[in-house]
Amino acid sequence: MARSINEVAIAALARREHSALEMRRKLMQKGFAEDEVEASLKQLVDNNLLSDERFTESYINMRRQRGYGPLRISNELRERGVADELVSNYLDRNDPIWRQTMRAQYIKKYGRDGTADYAEKARRAKYLQTRGFPLDWIFKLDSMDELDY
Repeated sequence: MARSINEVAIAALARREHSALEMRRKLMQKGFAEDEVEASLKQLVDNNLLSDERFTESYINMRRQRGYGPLRISNELRERGVADELVSNYLDRNDPIWRQTMRAQYIKKYGRDGTADYAEKARRAKYLQTRGFPLDWIFKLDSMDELDY
């Protein structure tokens, strides 16, 4: 027996939060008609089961805990259809937790030992940059002063 659109949507939301765009894509891939999908999305939002705000907050926390920085997370949120306004409301680049996350990621990967080798410094900086940390933070970290606290 085929599951209804609401059963599919609620089952997906039971596993994790979704953005409206993700849910729309998921339901369309399951073969539901566009008008049926739009009606279901409206009902989910009206019943507070689907919330881009909740998704944004949850996604930021999950990715930060996995060692990703604010630049990468904000790009990933935009790819998932989250409005720039929501991203800027929930993603505060000035929060000291981001520098702590970057420092922890660096130590996890390379330990507390610095390097004088330029190629190795560049490789380490590239690693942190691809994880979503700004270059100016990375260059300050490179001085190793930031690894001490």
